[in-house]
Order: sequence, then C-alpha cells, then structure tokens
Amino acid sequence: MSGEVGKISLVIPVYNEAESLRTLYAEIVQTAEKNQYDFEIWFIDDGSTDPSWSVISELAQADGRVQGIRFRRNFGKAAALHAGFERARGTYVFTLDADLQDDPAEIPHFLHKLNEGFDVLSGWKKIRNDPWHKVFPSRVFNGMVSSLTGVKLHDHNCGMKGYRVEAAKAVRLYGEMHRFIPVLAASLGFRIGELVIHHRPRKFGRSKYGFRRFLRGFLDLLTVKFLTTYQWRPNHLFGFWALFFVVIAIPLGILEYLVRIPIGVYVLLAMALQLGLIGLVAELFAFQRQSKPFEIHEQTPSRNL
Repeated sequence: MSGEVGKISLVIPVYNEAESLRTLYAEIVQTAEKNQYDFEIWFIDDGSTDPSWSVISELAQADGRVQGIRFRRNFGKAAALHAGFERARGTYVFTLDADLQDDPAEIPHFLHKLNEGFDVLSGWKKIRNDPWHKVFPSRVFNGMVSSLTGVKLHDHNCGMKGYRVEAAKAVRLYGEMHRFIPVLAASLGFRIGELVIHHRPRKFGRSKYGFRRFLRGFLDLLTVKFLTTYQWRPNHLFGFWALFFVVIAIPLGILEYLVRIPIGVYVLLAMALQLGLIGLVAELFAFQRQSKPFEIHEQTPSRNL
C-alpha cells in the first residue's frame, strides 16, 4: 500500500491544544500503520500559551516521523499552514484541526477520491456536532463564498482537507486566507472536490468561530474575489466604477441645479467605495510582495528523514 500511495504529510496547526495532541497522534499512527502508509506529521505551534509545545517536543523525541515548529507568537492559521506546506515532503498532504473533531480514519477515503483526479478535497461535515449559533453563521458564510466565487462547496472552512502536494505548495497564504484555499487553488487551475466526513463532538478547548470572525471572513471574501478575478486586470474593476460615476455625475448635477436636491449622501457613498477600492489595492500589493508571514522560535531536531 505504501508503494502505491507514496509518502503522506500531515500538517496540523496547534493553538492551546495540549490535552488532545497525544490522542490525535495515536489515532494518526493507528490509521497509518493499519494502511501501511509512509508518513510524517508536522505540528505547527501557533504561539500556544499552554503546554502544547512540551507535548509536541515529547512526541517528536519519541517518534522521528513527528516534527514540530514553534512560532514566536500567534500568527494565525494561514501562517501555520504556510509553514507546514513549505516543509511537507509527501506525495499527498493532509490538514487536520488539533481538537479531535477531525477523524484521521478518513484519510484512506480522501486518498481514494484524490486518485479519481482531484487536486484538492475539502471535508464536508454534513452532520455538525456544534451549537446552532456556530452552525448557522458558518452555513451563511459558505453560501456566500460559493455564490460569489463559483466554487461550489458546502464547507469551505473545514479544517480537514487533502491535497496533491503540488496544489498545497502552489497556494499562497497570508492573513486569514486559509478559509479560501479551495477558491485560491481553483483560480490556479487545480481540480476541487469535497468529501462527506464524520464530525466528532468537541472534547477539549472551545470553538474559535464567532461573529467577529464572520465579519472578517466577509471582508476577506471580497479580497479573495478581487485577487482571483482582477489580479492581472485590476483596471477592469476600477475603470468600471470610474465610468459609472462619470455617467451618474451629470444627471445628479442637473438635479441639484434644478430641484435643489442635496447630494451629500452620494458623496459619502462615493467616498466609501473609494476607500474600499483603495483597500483592495493595498491587498493586491500585500499579496504580490508578501514575505514569510511568520517567525519561528524553535523547531524539533530532524530525525529519520
């Protein structure tokens, strides 16, 4: 089996998940050894304040297939995935959340479907074991992403995903772009799919999803739409709105002169749109000129490589 599959890399962002790491490691090893996979695990400690790094170091010391990276502070999930993707040496790359809600036993199902010709597979937690106030915003957000980008998935933000390694390394991540990996990969020509997976109830920690993340996610969605649609032809967007305001400026000026209708509200709307477009330009510069979005504090010694 290992000869057919090749090496697999597991990239696992960690933020204050010390209680679950040993169990997750044991489950991964059980699945890998049952299926005779050659594998490596990359735990990326994203500035944890609990004993997560001590647990990672302990696991790496006991098993040379485990590697750990510790950031100097919390840089975010996108940065953690970026660091793991850079170092992954497998033919296939899998990402899992560290809270035990993603089941490593799903990996053989991902591999089977990836071999049907997909480059990126996103898990779909069809039955969610989360409270409604977490599930409802997530479904609204996923609907918006699918509608605006044309990449039709039920769960864009699922932590469990499978990749061909070339797709994982091609996607450029910064900020909070991890929510849109399938969209970014699709824009590069990779084939995207999804797979229904088992969603286990949370045992440790707490969900990090809430209204503030929903709002940030919406703003990031606008950025992703801009980057994937207008990155190489930005004037198609800016030129459209420039012409739009030229067209409406004349009749509005006539109305103000004839009817004395105040147009201050239109000025405010124009200013809001201008600020939004400036923000997109700034994002474009950040995307094109991004440097390494993290700083490593320490790394476990490399063994059995």
